[in-house]
Amino acid sequence: MAQKGVQLDRETLCCSICLDLLKDPVTIPCGHSYCMNCIKRFCNEDWKIHSCPQCRKTFTRRPVLEKNTILAVLVEQLKTGLQAAPADHCYAGPEDVACDVCTGRKLKATKSCLSCPASYCEKHLQPHYDAAPLKKHKLVAPSKKLQENICSRHDEVMKIFCRTDQQSICYRCTMDEHKGHETVPAAAERTEKQKELEVRRLNIQQRIQDREKDVKLLQQEVEAINGSADKAVEDSEKMFTELIRLIQKRSSDVKQQVRSQQETEVSRVKELQEKLEQEIAELKRKDAELEQLSHTEDHNQFLHNYPSLSALSESTHSSSINIGPLRYFEDVTAAVSETRDKLQDILREEWTNISLTVTEVDVLLSPSEPKTRAGFLQYSREITLDPNTAYRYLLLSEGNREAALMEQHQFQSDHPDRFTEWCQVLSRESLTGRCYWEVEWSGEGVNVAVAYKDIRRAGSSNECGFGFNDKSWSLCCETNSYIFFYNKVQTVLSGPRSSRVGVYLDHRAGILSFYSVSETMTLLHRVQTTFTQPLYAGICYLDYGATADLVKVK
Repeated sequence: MAQKGVQLDRETLCCSICLDLLKDPVTIPCGHSYCMNCIKRFCNEDWKIHSCPQCRKTFTRRPVLEKNTILAVLVEQLKTGLQAAPADHCYAGPEDVACDVCTGRKLKATKSCLSCPASYCEKHLQPHYDAAPLKKHKLVAPSKKLQENICSRHDEVMKIFCRTDQQSICYRCTMDEHKGHETVPAAAERTEKQKELEVRRLNIQQRIQDREKDVKLLQQEVEAINGSADKAVEDSEKMFTELIRLIQKRSSDVKQQVRSQQETEVSRVKELQEKLEQEIAELKRKDAELEQLSHTEDHNQFLHNYPSLSALSESTHSSSINIGPLRYFEDVTAAVSETRDKLQDILREEWTNISLTVTEVDVLLSPSEPKTRAGFLQYSREITLDPNTAYRYLLLSEGNREAALMEQHQFQSDHPDRFTEWCQVLSRESLTGRCYWEVEWSGEGVNVAVAYKDIRRAGSSNECGFGFNDKSWSLCCETNSYIFFYNKVQTVLSGPRSSRVGVYLDHRAGILSFYSVSETMTLLHRVQTTFTQPLYAGICYLDYGATADLVKVK
């Protein structure tokens, strides 16, 4: 109520001309008061009328302006009261953190001190900025959970983290029940967990990107299904109209079957699409929680909440989306066209063939990646190296299937496709569709790669090197390590060492996989992306004497 009264006085003591508190208040004969300067300006503008700007009462002559001392005193008192009285929003409510020093009605805390531990309003926080010993204290956003930072056994601030028991402790705890345990400062443990959190966030974000790509592919699939189905129906109707009534009836039957199968296949795609969108939403929610956790300034609160928030559920859809060739109902049209030219009795005999063609349309997803070497070999490609791209110190042999890095110049002729500084070579054949090939290597190491044709050839810049730009993907194979490179980002891989590497490409699905090949095949790395051009196999040689052979596989 007191605050409301102050607000009422302020309105009463405002000048109706400038709408601000009265300055040098004067009162004119009608009883209304104004700032001295405001009423003077008004009189100068409208002096011939001699009227009050508020009630419009007129005067026979210009009023004499005298300072109203009582109003001047009230205005000063009001100003002082407004400065001294905090606004309601400055006081702590039930959901706010209150200042631990304030008496009576407590103000909101602006900071909490983990060292004290206590929370302070702006006024009572000032010593932490002024006093040298207090300047070293750790100030954080206002927190209601400061007592959770106090050791219940020793009543001291917990600044240590016990890795053995995975809990926060105080210094005295390290002397008794946690003696001999692995302990570190809470800040150091927070740093380690923060790194883990960032890795998990990157994983979530990558999964979000992968699922968004899958959703986009599925949307394109729906459009392709609809377009193909519409065209099949249209073509079928045109051909059936040329036939007799019986054929017209069959046309209606084909249309019904195509639409039914279309609805079934679209329903399957959309069901998977909805599941992926739900997973994306859940991943985004999880990422937001982890982001909020990463900004927690209180180490102990961070460590307390970290285990429950960092857990990540397994994906409900483990396989990548591989879309099949964009051909769905074209075989239906072909079957109808073939049948159109036959007689009515033949049409009756072929009707079963037409019906089966509709129902055998397999819309959703390309065949999955093979699981065995025999499965990969059915996509094997015979690949040769292009001499026009080979670095001048590369010696090609075995029908351009093998190359070795020599110490002597090989005297190749000039060619615009040749790599001038990088010890690299590309295949003669372009790679699209589903392909598989194997590279047998020896020496210090080689990079097994794929690249677009327009990768730069001249010079020593990263734009030429396999894996150091956005036009190539490369697996570095050395005696004791595997490293994958793309666009200058390297990924250290684990896997059994082998002198033979298998490469599987599904160009349309955007899948590129590298395998260690021995008695068994072990996946080293898989890429899921969108290829915008045909690819070419590539090899980069890391040292003199290194060789690589594009193996003939059967």
